[in-house]
Amino acid sequence: MRLKDKMAIVTGGGSGFGEGIATRFAREGAKVLIADINAQAGARVAKEIGAQFVAADVTKSADWAKLVQAAGPSLDIVINNAGWTHRNKPYLEVTEGEFDQVYAVNVKSVYLSALHAVPVFRKRGGGGFVNIASTAGIRPRPGLTVYNSSKGAVILMSKSMAAEFGPDGIRVNCVNPVFSPETSLSAEFAGGALTAESKKRFLSSIPLGRFATPLDVANACLYLASDDAAFVSGVCIEVDGARCV
Repeated sequence: MRLKDKMAIVTGGGSGFGEGIATRFAREGAKVLIADINAQAGARVAKEIGAQFVAADVTKSADWAKLVQAAGPSLDIVINNAGWTHRNKPYLEVTEGEFDQVYAVNVKSVYLSALHAVPVFRKRGGGGFVNIASTAGIRPRPGLTVYNSSKGAVILMSKSMAAEFGPDGIRVNCVNPVFSPETSLSAEFAGGALTAESKKRFLSSIPLGRFATPLDVANACLYLASDDAAFVSGVCIEVDGARCV
């Protein structure tokens, strides 16, 4: 087991990529703490995989304090998977409230995770973050400009965190998934309805000819969180079927 007895927090673990990551980690021996704002979904996954669940809003410092306390002093891994988007639409139609929400969930949450987890990692002599960004952060397209830029911020923040916290034995990496119809945000990415036509349009841009799955993303996270990646920090792995080539 590649994560035997490692303690991992997985945010947004109640569905989509987060559920896939939490499930894969549990199978590899990790002690998983699922965090999700949707208590019903998070509790369901936790029960299915034998994990702990804590209802949490990742944009709130107090909730991060609660998560890190629940994980305890043996916390090894934080997977910042929780994400949000505005609907695919022209840039000037994105409201200020939508902008704030996207940046709070996608970017502020990473800041808050470090604020609370880094002191624990320092006491332990190391730890690791894996931040789920997106291919949108490196190959942006019209209609999702605010979302794209938030994921670009996550990518750069992750690299800078890796440089700053490296002397503490803390590794920070990114995973950039391509579009997946298996996430709760897929309809918003498509502009409000995930039709056969919109799926075909997304699929046509992926050279390997299929969408990303939760298992694809989970496998990349597993590598980065495991001791196999002990000397890997500050990298972004595109899980995209060559979409960004």
